[in-house]
Amino acid sequence: MRSGHAFKYFQALLLGILIGLLCVRAGTAKAQDSSAVQPANGLDRIIAAGIVRIAVPNDLAPFGSADAKGKLEGYDIDVARLLAEDLGVKLDLIPVISVNRIPFLMGGNVDLVIANLGVSPERAKAIAFSAPYAPFFSGVFGSPNVNVKSPADLQGKKIAVTRNTLEDRELSRLVPKGAEIMRLEDSNATMLAFLSGQADLIVTGNSVAAVMAKKDPEKKVENKFTLRESPASIGVRQGDPELLRWVNAFIYYRKLSGDFDQLSRKWFGEPLRPLPPF
Repeated sequence: MRSGHAFKYFQALLLGILIGLLCVRAGTAKAQDSSAVQPANGLDRIIAAGIVRIAVPNDLAPFGSADAKGKLEGYDIDVARLLAEDLGVKLDLIPVISVNRIPFLMGGNVDLVIANLGVSPERAKAIAFSAPYAPFFSGVFGSPNVNVKSPADLQGKKIAVTRNTLEDRELSRLVPKGAEIMRLEDSNATMLAFLSGQADLIVTGNSVAAVMAKKDPEKKVENKFTLRESPASIGVRQGDPELLRWVNAFIYYRKLSGDFDQLSRKWFGEPLRPLPPF
């Protein structure tokens, strides 16, 4: 083989090898890029996964609690089922109590929180909130023989409240010196402290007070005064506007359809109260 032909031969061979290596590299990169592609937002991720993980209460009837067989039931449980139905995905209910609702959402343990979650500026630093989907107000409740009409009357009283809730923070702000606050870890413990006589009063929501009245009619639980209106919203992780917009559309649709009114009648025994815009 002449030297000129040999050079051209090896030149062509080298060029072929380089082209082959480039093709292999491009194919590998394309495969890697394809496998690494993930949905851009939370809404698409939930739909792609085919399941939505929702934190719901298991200690706060009638919003959410376990029945005799351990099955979760309540207003929030039914709302979660409607939401999964509208998304067209399976539902994974994650039981929570007041203190771990937001940490579960921020830590990625759940996609949404439907657990009687009230809005506050402090909480809004950590998570985003939907429009309200359920009415709720917090108040001081007790028996008729306990004479309380205002925060000043709490002096000398022992008051049960669930730790790290909006009720706890509001009570701490208003309570006078000489009042004793019993902070319990969950709603069941708070109710038990009051119903068993360990506390003179209980600070909780109107729906919880209604449940207590049914459990112990002799107590004749009544609202002494209202601390604040605190309708419940759905919690969404910050930085996920697409999912938040969809959740708000879901709430708007289900309110107009009358589904939330039916759930209110079913679990609270009254029509759905007007909900403020958010």
